[in-house]
Amino acid sequence: MLSSWLDFHRATLALKCEGLTPDQLRERSCPPSSMSLLGLIRHMAEVERHWFRKYLNGEDLGPVGRYWSDAFPDGDFDLVADADLSADTAAWQEDIAYARAAVEGVSLDTVAKLPWRGNEVTLRWILVHMIEEYARHNGHADLLRERIDGATGE
Repeated sequence: MLSSWLDFHRATLALKCEGLTPDQLRERSCPPSSMSLLGLIRHMAEVERHWFRKYLNGEDLGPVGRYWSDAFPDGDFDLVADADLSADTAAWQEDIAYARAAVEGVSLDTVAKLPWRGNEVTLRWILVHMIEEYARHNGHADLLRERIDGATGE
């Protein structure tokens, strides 16, 4: 059930981005926010990568993210002007595929290899957190999409 809900929310974000031009996907919500649909794709790629590669499986991802650094801590949102939509969407889908494979056949009670903020977390906790993360950002995506072309709904 948790994996199904997570996939539902992943598909919802993809649906919110469907049929838009690269410029529309880069369109910001409203100042001072730098949020955009492309920024959400990039952010969720980072989140997928972070939770399933780093925490669940203990991979060393290095000191910076794919889109952020110390100089640009919100680079996933702030640096979309010159972003490569195809590459960013492909990275998000690759991170989703990795996450699906990483959890297949793994007990929900499996403890992640790295603690989060000093606390052990289980796969169940990670999946619930991911559902919450997507659900929150899908609310943002609803508003962004409605602002761009009036489209509403799941």
